[in-house]
Amino acid sequence: MKDLQLSQIWIYPIKSLGGIPLTSAKVLEKGLHNDRRFMLVGEDGLFMTQRIYPRMALFKTSLNGNNIVVRFESDHIELPLQPTVTGNDQSVQVWDDTVTAKEVASSYNQWFSDRLDLKCKLMFFPEENPRPVDPKYKVNNEHVGFADAYPFLIIGQSSLDDLNSRMAEPLPMNRFRPNFVFTGGEAFEEDGWRNFTIGSNRFVGVKPCARCVLTTVNQDTAVKGVEPLRTLATYRNRNNKILFGQNLVAVDHNQVHVGDRITLQ
Repeated sequence: MKDLQLSQIWIYPIKSLGGIPLTSAKVLEKGLHNDRRFMLVGEDGLFMTQRIYPRMALFKTSLNGNNIVVRFESDHIELPLQPTVTGNDQSVQVWDDTVTAKEVASSYNQWFSDRLDLKCKLMFFPEENPRPVDPKYKVNNEHVGFADAYPFLIIGQSSLDDLNSRMAEPLPMNRFRPNFVFTGGEAFEEDGWRNFTIGSNRFVGVKPCARCVLTTVNQDTAVKGVEPLRTLATYRNRNNKILFGQNLVAVDHNQVHVGDRITLQ
């Protein structure tokens, strides 16, 4: 029997900004607690991402009690995880989905706008607001927060090791923005996972994750390159999509912990 073990847990409280490693987290329907519940949007209400604005990689986040600390170079702000909102509901767009979100206080808008040198707003997605996952891949009518399409993403450490063995310079896992990383498996075995547990939580693998140019953005410098997509395209191309990682939905909503055993059903 394989010794599959959860080795890393990550949340990204503000979509497309830096991630935060955790030792444990609460599993909710829309994703891990506090994962991608905030998002920057342009004046048109369209979500902002490192795909278009690689400079967003330079915003680093951490937790301080019930606040998110956002650092940019020598500056920082603190943002409550349950923010004061303006009362202005606004329709915002994440890919093909239009959802109703709430605008956070204008002082945050100004802080981000000044550092990105473009006008933007910080939006919050309340837990009760709807955003169904693609009906083709739902298990129990799941919903998702501001993540691209699914509540969770898992990647095996062996998959990254396999990729790095093919490249001149290895890349860190942060290029791929997973929620869960595990050890002990074969490279890319998560592609075929359907029903499994992490600790006491049942999950369902619904769709391999198609990767985009965000993976080419160096998370320390915000410089775009050609890797890892160039190398992945040589052996991970399926129907013109480059796959790396597996999207998940959750059946149970308990705590997960680094070190939890993963059991395949």
